[in-house]
Amino acid sequence: MPDYTITYADFDLPEFGNKTQLADGVYWLRMPLPFELDHINLYLLEDSDGWFIVDTGLKGKTTQQHWQQLFDQHLEGKPVKGVIVTHMHPDHMGQAGYLTEHWQVPLYMTRGEYYTARSLSSPTYEASQWPVTQFYQNCGLDQATIDTATGFENGFSGLVEPITRSYKRLKHGDDITINGQTWRIIVGSGHSPEHACLYNSTQSILISGDQIIPEITPNISVYSTEPDANPLADYLDSLPQFKQLPSNTLVLPAHNKPFYGLHQRTDYMRDHHEKKLNHLLAHCSTAKTVLQLLPILFKRKLSPQQMMFALGECLAHLNLLLARGHMERTLTDNIYLYTTLHQPNDWIDDGNDDEDSLLRV
Repeated sequence: MPDYTITYADFDLPEFGNKTQLADGVYWLRMPLPFELDHINLYLLEDSDGWFIVDTGLKGKTTQQHWQQLFDQHLEGKPVKGVIVTHMHPDHMGQAGYLTEHWQVPLYMTRGEYYTARSLSSPTYEASQWPVTQFYQNCGLDQATIDTATGFENGFSGLVEPITRSYKRLKHGDDITINGQTWRIIVGSGHSPEHACLYNSTQSILISGDQIIPEITPNISVYSTEPDANPLADYLDSLPQFKQLPSNTLVLPAHNKPFYGLHQRTDYMRDHHEKKLNHLLAHCSTAKTVLQLLPILFKRKLSPQQMMFALGECLAHLNLLLARGHMERTLTDNIYLYTTLHQPNDWIDDGNDDEDSLLRV
């Protein structure tokens, strides 16, 4: 059996509005989330004349009050110099507009993340919704569920403060120098368009955002905006670069606790998804709809919102199997049916899965 063991670093859990030092100039923060996943980790990087914030928390007065407590009590009299956002999901992006406005400082993001956030936070316009309706009809949803799903898709702007109209672009391989130390930008994909991680080789620290997290796996989904996307292939292709970092790297994730075991966790992420792919192949010897496959991947009872995440994740796995030529898709009565064509030589399915990635991060 592969060894997926990770070790949590021995640091005090920071209370909301406070910080815990992890290394010279590196501090851990936490902010609350009103979801099943009830927190997000944020980070402060100290420079000689100020601070950089990494990720921001969800929109709302509670989070802003915690930020204000940090400003009043924990910045050592130095200002914030910039706000770095790993990716555009609201728990990471939600307070970016407030923080950049409060401090009048730049927002640092990759291009794909910034413009996706700008697009999703813009007011809705009067374009026809037929592609969205068709996407969910193809999945086998009834009209009432389609209406619910469309409402979830339009919820982004309610979770983020107004986004600043300019930004500083982060690119893969860029270096940011803070307090004389270099943080290299490592861009991953799959969970979001161009997710930025930050790696400090001097201290062997990786701020991994949602790209590499312990205990749960990041949600990899297909959405109505790009129904034939292959985000799981993008995600799996992005994992090997993290195996090139030292094995003793301290990983600072967006959820749960800082840990050691980057290589083991990277291997787990890969094997976890390959296992799900094989599990789907095992159950599609006869044609199945997406809805029929959800209980195969997700054993728990799903709320309406969880079902949307599960639907997107199931489609991500199915689209990768289609791309690999292991499955075919046919349209019958406006609903897609999926059938296994080819099982790889190393195909195994033991029917067990110790973790799902339904928690939305």
